Amino acid sequence: MAASRTESIPEGHGRIEDVDVSAEMQDSFLEYAYSVIYSRALPDARDGLKPVQRRILYQMADMGLRPDRGHVKSARVVGEVMGKLHPHGDSAIYDALVRLSQSFALRVPLVDGHGNFGSLDDGPAAARYTEARLAPAALALTENLDEDVVDFIPNYDGQFQQPAVLPAAFPNLLVNGATGIAVGMATNMAPHNLIEVVAAAIHLLDNPEATTAELMEFVPGPDLPGGGIIVGLDGITEAYESGRGTFRTRAKVAVESLGPRRTGLVVTELPYMVGAERVIEKIKDAVNAKKLTGIADVNDLTDRNHGLRLVIGIKTGFDPDAVLEQLYRLTPLEDSFGINNVALVDGQPQTLGLKPLLRVYLDHRIQVVTRRSRFRLARKQERLHLVEGLLIAILDIDEVIQVIRASDDGEQARSRLMTVFDLSQLQAEYILELRLRRLTKFSRIELEAERDALKAEIAALEELLASEILLRAQVARELDAAAETFGTPRRTLLLNGGPVAPRSRSAAPADLQIADAPCRVFLSATGRMVRAELSPEGGVVAPTRRAKHDGIRSVVDSTTRGDVGAVTSQGRLVRFSPVDLPSVPANAVQLAAGTRVDQYLGLGAGEHVVAIVPLGDVVIALGTRQGTVKRVATSELAAGKHDVEIIALKQGDRVVAAAPAPDGAELVFVASDAQLLRFEADAVRPQGRAAGGMAGIRLSPGAEVIAFSVVEDPADVVVVSVAGSSQAIAGTDAGSAKVSAFEEFPAKGRATGGVRAQRFLRGEDALTLAWVGAEPRALGADGAVRALPASGAKRDASGQPLDAVVAAVGTAIA
Repeated sequence: MAASRTESIPEGHGRIEDVDVSAEMQDSFLEYAYSVIYSRALPDARDGLKPVQRRILYQMADMGLRPDRGHVKSARVVGEVMGKLHPHGDSAIYDALVRLSQSFALRVPLVDGHGNFGSLDDGPAAARYTEARLAPAALALTENLDEDVVDFIPNYDGQFQQPAVLPAAFPNLLVNGATGIAVGMATNMAPHNLIEVVAAAIHLLDNPEATTAELMEFVPGPDLPGGGIIVGLDGITEAYESGRGTFRTRAKVAVESLGPRRTGLVVTELPYMVGAERVIEKIKDAVNAKKLTGIADVNDLTDRNHGLRLVIGIKTGFDPDAVLEQLYRLTPLEDSFGINNVALVDGQPQTLGLKPLLRVYLDHRIQVVTRRSRFRLARKQERLHLVEGLLIAILDIDEVIQVIRASDDGEQARSRLMTVFDLSQLQAEYILELRLRRLTKFSRIELEAERDALKAEIAALEELLASEILLRAQVARELDAAAETFGTPRRTLLLNGGPVAPRSRSAAPADLQIADAPCRVFLSATGRMVRAELSPEGGVVAPTRRAKHDGIRSVVDSTTRGDVGAVTSQGRLVRFSPVDLPSVPANAVQLAAGTRVDQYLGLGAGEHVVAIVPLGDVVIALGTRQGTVKRVATSELAAGKHDVEIIALKQGDRVVAAAPAPDGAELVFVASDAQLLRFEADAVRPQGRAAGGMAGIRLSPGAEVIAFSVVEDPADVVVVSVAGSSQAIAGTDAGSAKVSAFEEFPAKGRATGGVRAQRFLRGEDALTLAWVGAEPRALGADGAVRALPASGAKRDASGQPLDAVVAAVGTAIA
């Protein structure tokens, strides 16, 4: 197929030439593809910049927009770049300028932006609203351009010059990565840590035969600007070998308590170039499509002070870890990154692995240092030549003046100076321009010092240029300096594990709810609560070492989704399900892993949990601070209510403790005046939940109940009592303690005063703590285990001084 084309119309005459359309299209497309590949889309492997990026940085440096100077309007920068160097439209220039300033896109930003430069979910403001200047790292890329370190080429119309490549004091391509789509090819390079890349470059500089595996000891993987987690390193290894590979990134997520009985997933780091709004949208789509269950709500709490914080609420009864796995499958919380290291090398696009990328950069950097050294050597030699001429003139200044005065014009004076003093034309011209103030003796001393310094510098430069070893050492020193100045710690965590397999779209949603299995709920003496899922045999094994908070106040057998009651100091029973409690293995129960029960239940100030009890056909007993006792059947409690009042307390009274109390058990009160009362539980008839109880122990004036217990089998039960001064500040006086067998204390009738439990030492006037049970374990305020005296003390004996303050006593885990 052919077409007609008018070539020209000279002198009023036209000429039409037939051309082949297919050939014309082929030639035009090749020209377009060549332009896109070499002039727009692909970065140079030496400085890691595309032409538009290089022109922006060069023009900003030429405008003097240094980090120590003020910002200027971005529109001004765009106009200068477009008018002088890059005639492809202002939008392309501004988009490139914005990317150079975005800390979430580049590991080391090169432009310091002021104003709205966009986010992962929103674009930037217009160029007329934002301001920019060079970032400190950009100076390292553009330094020494005036010392002939790189070649300059004409701009698009030949009026200005621009660098063909920047000197690049650090490996920018590996550090900041690159992305671009050309014709028939594309590039997608991941950012890396500057310190690690520099270490690998120096190692390759010293060991040219180093393998990729050796370099990966310094660069184990990408380091993404937003942090996150890289799962699986096989794709990274492949990319470092061949230039192409794929790895998967995950968000950094923690399971946290969001409030009373509320658990959530808190996202603090997202995969590379994934925004919070995109994640929220995908979560909503998955929930609406019934692909994802267990999500209560999603809130974006990100701010300038605390950074990214995306809170995903989990519904009660759902396993947060199981929900998280589904989020990884169905949302951008897990994303893939395909590495395709395509860059220009000697003007040709090539796919490069880690070692070739470093090698190209190092060759460039060695050439830059070589050219800079030659330039400096030439300048110093020129200056030395002039200084030596000045010294000749100053040494015989009278004759110099005579020769000049005897000359008819400047040309004759220059010729005669060159002849008489054996000077070069440049030296003679410089002497003729000499000012009289330079003829002092101090100027001569200064010139001699400058001459000596120049000779030393020239010798050092000549030695550097003559030795490849010294050149490489100089490059290494400058790389080290760049890493020390601009380097930051690694942000991305590398995990050498396999990523989750992709989920089939047709697969049914997984059951994310926690199974209703038998469990045991523990409440520590320090107020922490955990859930241990029981083995088929139903056993719980004590930990091999004593850990913090491992003293039990209450223990209840239940099921994971069953109901447990918490008795509070204000006489309420709060129902809760242990499903959202921290789970610990049954063979290594440690209560330090538990949650604070008061926070878990959302209790108000001044109210705390004194015990947890089973619900069902159980009778529980309560003892109060003013000596009241009550037994109440849990079957009397209103079913379905979250919390109910189980005792009507008098003004100022509080519940001290509670526990299941079947018929045949014994109830024990211990008062602050060291009186202990033990009587049969049968003496207290069960009452309704609105009753106020009955008299339990008769208290002396000023005394109050500090401990209440239920004892079913007194065989191994002991009484622990700690005495001290009532005037001492809490937690400052360790006091004395005594451990006596429970059988030492005789039973008395209800509502009596009981018997003395401990004789006070000098300075002691009250019991500060008491406990009745088997296998006591004393704890400090921080939950650490404290030592108690040996058991066997007499009922009314004095205590033994303690080494540290005991804040609580519980039963050891068995």
